Amino acid sequence: MDRENRCIKVVIALGGNALHEAGTPPTAEAQLEVVRKTCKHLAEISCKGYEMAIVHGNGPQVGHILLAQEIAEKEDSNLPAMPFDVCGSMSQGYIGYQIQQCLRDALRGRNRDVPVVTILTQVVVREDDLAFQNPTKPIGPFYTEEEARNLIEKKNHVMKEDSGRGWRRLVASPSPIRIAEIGSVKRLWDTTIVITAGGGGIPVVENLDGSFKGVAAVIDKDLAAECLAENMETDFLLILTEVDKVSINYKKPDQQDLSHITVAEAIKYMQEGHFAPGSMLPKIMAAIKFARRFPGKKAIITSLDKSVEALEGRDGTIITMA
Repeated sequence: MDRENRCIKVVIALGGNALHEAGTPPTAEAQLEVVRKTCKHLAEISCKGYEMAIVHGNGPQVGHILLAQEIAEKEDSNLPAMPFDVCGSMSQGYIGYQIQQCLRDALRGRNRDVPVVTILTQVVVREDDLAFQNPTKPIGPFYTEEEARNLIEKKNHVMKEDSGRGWRRLVASPSPIRIAEIGSVKRLWDTTIVITAGGGGIPVVENLDGSFKGVAAVIDKDLAAECLAENMETDFLLILTEVDKVSINYKKPDQQDLSHITVAEAIKYMQEGHFAPGSMLPKIMAAIKFARRFPGKKAIITSLDKSVEALEGRDGTIITMA
């Protein structure tokens, strides 16, 4: 690829460490400081000539919003808790706002005047997705058994006891089918850095008349980023996490860091159980899907600190079809 002839496209999926630093309070102010650091790296990628869109997670943030809603409802019955899809949209708004503000500042500090916008994004899922029959994603606060049974009766929530710590609500984690606002992302792409599908997107199902209805679910943000990368036919899917490279036998004496693996090797390691569910596994699944869809293109998993080096082939784990 010759960067002088055309711009290289990349979708970047930000991990939780890009928004929150261990040991810091879970406040908007503390998050803003972490986001400022994150955006210095993102600005460097932009200044290298890459065209990019950004997808971020929202796990802790949407949990805090939901908890605030639940506490308010307990204190005052006239303040009913907002539905989970609405809480997701709230998290998209405030996380996107912080990234948008900090990235614009970081770019201006490098004399690069590029607009940055956040799109409140709906992601369509199938109403008959098997994930809805077996909700597995815990969200929100812990409850007593009495409170949990009350929620089951009054709100039809799926509740489960969690390792002796109390009861928690479970929601489904369906697969993303398409991004409702993809047309807007495409129109903005050439001129604007777009923050989209935050938290995996607001999960919606499509009615027969073409309208959307929000559902209580969590879409994995790495799979949503892959969906975006497919739609935009990007050159790279860059998944950022806490480690520089993917490993097998992670944190064991025979740990092996992987620099380049094929889809077949990734599937083999996945089947052998090397990648933890809810952690590295969805990243590997997204990378496999992208590499299969675009033979010759690359999915990369690495840390924020090594993002530029990884895009240039000098670090990270690269996953390709062959």
